[in-house]
Amino acid sequence: MKRKAKKLTHLDPAGRPAMVDVSAKAVTAREAVAQCRVRFPAQVAAQLRASGLKSAKGGIVETAIIAATMAVKRTHELIPFCHPLPIDACRVAIDWDGDNTLNIECAVKTTHRTGVEMEALTGATVAALTVYDMCKALSHRIVIGPAKLLGKRGGRHDFGEPIARPASRAR
Repeated sequence: MKRKAKKLTHLDPAGRPAMVDVSAKAVTAREAVAQCRVRFPAQVAAQLRASGLKSAKGGIVETAIIAATMAVKRTHELIPFCHPLPIDACRVAIDWDGDNTLNIECAVKTTHRTGVEMEALTGATVAALTVYDMCKALSHRIVIGPAKLLGKRGGRHDFGEPIARPASRAR
């Protein structure tokens, strides 16, 4: 049997940009987890480890978690065709992965007609941007990314590995 070709969902029949009509979809539990990484020059990473991830601006991890949560709740204001969603849960985990890289994971849950992939991706990337902002005085050679969706559940198609719940605070 031949598979139907995938098509972009944010285009109307005339090819113009359009928000997807989700009014006929069932309300179901939905969740997604996204990841973004922040890589530091070795000297900067050593300095951040020595300070316990604290900067002159305050706690880096704590500030990034707050920024991610705020971004998740406002994703529809940033991405033109995202629907405003009631966010049931948002958890952010930030921890070292190797000597020079912080790993950020953002998990989001809702009960609605559409998923929260964009909210999870927005949360993870805004957390990474916040880390950069808080550390840029140490170096402009900090690298953000890649950002990626690790998994989603609910709706028509599941993707990725089973959703793991990140801890709400990093070490």
